[in-house]
Amino acid sequence: MAASLDGVFPATLQEKVKNSKLLVVGAGGIGCEILKNLVLSGFPEIEIIDLDAIDLSNLNRQFLFHREHVGKSKSQVARESALQFNPDVKIKAYHDSIMATDYGVNFFKKFDVVLNALDNRAARNHVNRMCLNAEVPLIESGTAGYNGQVELIKKGLTQCYECTPKATQKSFPGCTIRNTPSEPIHCIVWAKHLFNQLFGETVDDEDISPDVADPEAKGEVDENSKNDPEKAADEKVPGDGNVVRVNTRQWAKDNHYDAQTLFNKFFYDDIKYLLSMSNLWKTRKPPTPIKWDSLLLKQDETDQSYSRQYHKIWSLAECAAVFADCLKKLKLNLEKMDQGDSLVWDKDDQPAMDFVAACANIRGYIFEIGRKSRFEIKSMAGNIIPAIATTNAITAGVVVLHTFKVLQNQLDKCKSVYMRLRPNPRNQLLVPEKFLTAPNKNCYVCAAEPAIHLRIDTKRVHIKEFRDEVLIKTLNMVNPDVIVDAKGVVVISSEEGETECNESKLMSEMDIVDGVLLKCDDFFQNYELSIIIVHIDAERDEPLFEVIADPNQLKPKEEETVKTSEKENGKTDDVSDGPSTSKKSKINEVLDDDDDLCLIEDDDDHNVSKPTDKSATEEVTEATDKLQVKSPEKPIATKRKTTTVDDDITEILDSDEEDGPTQSKRTKRSEPDEKGVINID
Repeated sequence: MAASLDGVFPATLQEKVKNSKLLVVGAGGIGCEILKNLVLSGFPEIEIIDLDAIDLSNLNRQFLFHREHVGKSKSQVARESALQFNPDVKIKAYHDSIMATDYGVNFFKKFDVVLNALDNRAARNHVNRMCLNAEVPLIESGTAGYNGQVELIKKGLTQCYECTPKATQKSFPGCTIRNTPSEPIHCIVWAKHLFNQLFGETVDDEDISPDVADPEAKGEVDENSKNDPEKAADEKVPGDGNVVRVNTRQWAKDNHYDAQTLFNKFFYDDIKYLLSMSNLWKTRKPPTPIKWDSLLLKQDETDQSYSRQYHKIWSLAECAAVFADCLKKLKLNLEKMDQGDSLVWDKDDQPAMDFVAACANIRGYIFEIGRKSRFEIKSMAGNIIPAIATTNAITAGVVVLHTFKVLQNQLDKCKSVYMRLRPNPRNQLLVPEKFLTAPNKNCYVCAAEPAIHLRIDTKRVHIKEFRDEVLIKTLNMVNPDVIVDAKGVVVISSEEGETECNESKLMSEMDIVDGVLLKCDDFFQNYELSIIIVHIDAERDEPLFEVIADPNQLKPKEEETVKTSEKENGKTDDVSDGPSTSKKSKINEVLDDDDDLCLIEDDDDHNVSKPTDKSATEEVTEATDKLQVKSPEKPIATKRKTTTVDDDITEILDSDEEDGPTQSKRTKRSEPDEKGVINID
């Protein structure tokens, strides 16, 4: 297209485009726009990969898809639609995960540029590492509502995707979810777990019954068993403290998913059992159990309009009616599946979403927690930030402009660009950085010798949890191997079955204690990492582990205070030791990111601070010296008067100065410069 027409592009760029080969990772909202732009620009060879199938909810912004495509592969349909714009382009589509072992470092080396349009952090981290190893430029992009971001990642030149910490994914202790919820999100997480127990893939950490291993309830179980021999006979408490019950799904099947039976079990019997754990309610308001035949559940069965009123908060009776209706529908859906298969919870699956909304609100009523509308619960359960088609289109346009610069080796012009809903004080909607952000010397991915300190409770975390929760989920490895450096003992092996006997052991039982150095290696990612263990005794509400990339974060608070004081007094020139990359996690529920996931994690214009030699005192002094507030002259000063500063006096500049970070200055706002509204270069 454009590249085939002389005069559209400069001759050098035209030639680069004609001879390039690109990889687009993701065929969602941004991916569709990027593919369309590349095809119309005349790129001759493009490969695109996406694991997802097209959903009805995608059609409002992913314009390469139409209603007849629902259920089909995103990458395949995107290819077919894009070829209608330019049949001369060679497009190869993969309906697969980019994290599959078929797409190693050699696969990435085939491309001149990789363009990311992903919707989850794990895949972003993986592509980041593969491109670093393949030394292929990566253009990362993301949107969240009206915000957008595009940045270049180039080994040794810019920071990588994991150089700066991302907002930690929220997690909750299991005992809070099962015993003492206090927020609507706790009830929503519990309801999603209940769905999985009844219809989905069951996970040990997603039990919904009362957790008698709760430290606050310690010592009460035996006493309850003495007082209630019948319950003691039905429920045996093993050494780990969890109540032994018949498999929840099998029990529900045996009871034919009867709404009354299930309701009384989850919302009356289990709540009564929680009330018997009196220690839990010494400082909390106890829950109120409710039975199916309660007067509160009386409902006019002729009026079913409430079930489609998604912005309305359903009454308790309406929730009970939805609960019963969804049980019937989900039971039928499960029976249609092959033996051993299970349902997968999806926010866009009406009965699944209705079931979670109803159960969450019933539990909220029991614990006197504010209830939410179905619409609000869907947003919280799916962790959704609404996707805006226009934001995707603009962001994709900037991605292709960056691609042109990379092909011409104009990497210094590929500054990060941020899109905002409202113009900044310089009347810019697209706000470019003034410099390329250098790699973080403490990054545990792109540093010369990647290493982290791991604060972890070695007496409570098992080897299997260490592998799954720390190495795979938090550190984003695929198939890790772990060796105790001093002894050469293999703790975790990527070879199937080789270290399976270690999985049930605690870390401390494997002599992985405070001060031990672990050598981790992921052959597939070509990634090596040293982990220094720092043992902690985690309290009940504390995370079981914390990843720390900057050793300075391990220093005592008193030492940090002295260091801060020295900086303020000008005793040191080192203002920044590099950004923190600490992450906190708990081995419990993690709310999954969804839809077109954002990279934006700030409240206003995103600015990456540039290192500076100015102390905090000097910065304040400089800012104060530039403060100008003029008032009418008075012949005789008889009394001090307070000067009111108008709203337009304060201006927050976006890293405009070349010699320092963003500073707050007070100055009169001038008229916007018409010529500089959008300046990507």
